[in-house]
Amino acid sequence: MNKNNIKELSIQVNLNGLSFCILNRTTNTIEFLNSIQFHHKLNPFDVLNRLKTELSANSVFSDEFDTITVIHQNELSTLVPKELYDESNKADYLKFNTKILKTDFITHDEIAVNKSVNVYIPYININNYIFETFGEFTYKHSSTVLLDSVLQKANESNSPEVYLHVNTTMIEVAVVENKKLQLFNVFEYHSKEDFIYYVLFVFEQLKLDAETTVIHLSGSVDKNDELYKLLYTYVRHVEFEKLNYNYNFSEKVDKDQLHHHYLILNTF
Repeated sequence: MNKNNIKELSIQVNLNGLSFCILNRTTNTIEFLNSIQFHHKLNPFDVLNRLKTELSANSVFSDEFDTITVIHQNELSTLVPKELYDESNKADYLKFNTKILKTDFITHDEIAVNKSVNVYIPYININNYIFETFGEFTYKHSSTVLLDSVLQKANESNSPEVYLHVNTTMIEVAVVENKKLQLFNVFEYHSKEDFIYYVLFVFEQLKLDAETTVIHLSGSVDKNDELYKLLYTYVRHVEFEKLNYNYNFSEKVDKDQLHHHYLILNTF
């Protein structure tokens, strides 16, 4: 490998789409950033076929990569305090909120910033293909990336703040107060009414004030979207997540849409 041009590849996988990001470490530049949304939710086998098509169709993926990271985004995860975690019980932690099959592979990430363990089911067929294609790589759950990013930069504030990451059919919600995680949950929604119901449900459960609590928004949502307008109808302070990356960005990257790529840009 030419060590004068070190590149890193991140791939984000969910059943609704794929995202890709290439960081040139030598020039500290995001050279490639792209997301593909599927018309409907696929199964893991069809997602793998789409991934194979994308990787073979674009010459940027034929470069040599120093490191490769895969982000698995799904609702098949749960958080456990590290001091209570027992590797032999990982299936028991998950079974309370996830339907588990005997054939499922269960793994975990450690989130050092709040001393917790994220137990989850990755798309193992995707992992096997990435290993066969590229060799050694690392993988994480999307909520690991999200929570690590949120907690690292959360303010020492007595007021709770809500972090909302939006996917086309799923929202990941984190509530932080005094740099401590108060709640994290994932909700699957099928309509804008579902979406606002789950957000307001979180506000109700934690007794958050919709007039003063700030929502930090990221993911597949824009100011002109119905979801944003509905959210702003019920919650006074809604702002898009501030993105203070130390990277340069290629001219091919749309810098006005960076909040769409919040997770994958935080994998490096």
